[in-house]
Amino acid sequence: MPGIHITDIEAAINYWREKKPSSDGVTLAPELRVLAEVYALMVFYHEDEADERSFPPQAMAAWRSWYDTQADTPCIAICSTSQGDDMCKGCGRTFEEVQRWPEMTPAEKRSTWRRITQEDTAWRFGRYADRALENKAPAAPPDAS
Repeated sequence: MPGIHITDIEAAINYWREKKPSSDGVTLAPELRVLAEVYALMVFYHEDEADERSFPPQAMAAWRSWYDTQADTPCIAICSTSQGDDMCKGCGRTFEEVQRWPEMTPAEKRSTWRRITQEDTAWRFGRYADRALENKAPAAPPDAS
């Protein structure tokens, strides 16, 4: 079973650092403390992933708050698995991942996201990257000039 990757914990830590900055440069928000503890243990034990079932509840809640700000699906509405491909040319997921997506855990989804991002072969990362960005960033206001 995929775990929560250390880079996702780093991203969650950075999310909370921005959301709840230290007032004195030393004190950490509770969410940061629990995530930092998990992160430190992973570094100490040379682990890349932490089993989501072993996460302390407060750390999981802090991580899930960050996770909920991320795009849920890599889909760009060009699904070649519906045409019989084993791997979707649009998003890079396997047929099984596309079918199981609604029931996958957050760690499983993030593992898939990490794989397709590292492979960087799906259309979402190339000629259709603008489709992937449409749902992430708000539209720029019209030029007032």
